[in-house]
Amino acid sequence: MEQGGAMSETRYDYGGDEYLLVVFSEAMDLAINFKLLSICREIERRHLPGVIEVCPANASYLVHFRPEETHPDALIRTLKDLERGIQSAETLTSRLVDIPVLFDDPWTQECAKRFADRHQDPSVSNLEYLMRVNGYSSKEEFITAYCDRPYWISMVGFVPGTAWCYRMCPPEQAIQAPKYIRPRTDTPERAVAHAGVFLCIYPVQGPGGYQMIGMSAVPVYDPEERLPDLQGRYILANAGDRWQFRPIDMDEYNDIRAQVEAGSYRYRIIEQDFRPGEYMRDPESYLKHLQEEAAHA
Repeated sequence: MEQGGAMSETRYDYGGDEYLLVVFSEAMDLAINFKLLSICREIERRHLPGVIEVCPANASYLVHFRPEETHPDALIRTLKDLERGIQSAETLTSRLVDIPVLFDDPWTQECAKRFADRHQDPSVSNLEYLMRVNGYSSKEEFITAYCDRPYWISMVGFVPGTAWCYRMCPPEQAIQAPKYIRPRTDTPERAVAHAGVFLCIYPVQGPGGYQMIGMSAVPVYDPEERLPDLQGRYILANAGDRWQFRPIDMDEYNDIRAQVEAGSYRYRIIEQDFRPGEYMRDPESYLKHLQEEAAHA
């Protein structure tokens, strides 16, 4: 399975007076991400003295603490004990979230044309570029492959609501792409984009360099709390969620957008127990099992 740049020993670094950075690896690795998410959730569950917040990333996590309440060296010893106690994640609560996407949409295509001079090959769309560099001969084949399995949310951050989505597949099946040669100064809100091995949905309009391949019909960030499922939380993603991207046509896109604008749209969210050990032993069978379980929920 996915093997990143795992280090021989976890690194514990000071981050000024109030932060500790715990680094497991220099590269994304699903097994490592499963473990560090379990550790982060255990830190939150224990309400460790002086700890304000814990923030998981792809292969590391950051702890914000009050130095007047706990000494960093004592906190490091506690964190090392937690790591030894959690050799691997046993069960993680994980939400399966349906994300309807209009691929090859007119808005991201228009944006790509405006910034064509910053792209590797301005003669094709971003989606067509991803097709070519990943060996796909047709849009239908590419979109089917892109949506054939869920994406693991390994971390949330950068711009509020940005989820880092990692396709749950063996590394040889990973869809990869370089960023733009020079970043755009504009990207549409809800643009679905890809760079490296990660997919993201732009939560707000702004600059960016990921390859744009579609448009999500639903927001991933709702600061006004218009939608029932985002009230009190603002953002859609949790680290440890799984997003299932579903291709839709323009008619369904417009119908969903009307529901969103009316404040009546409800996300399809199914909460499941995710067992990393079962996934690592047989990813295909386990993902199929979870899909069948979700279908009967």
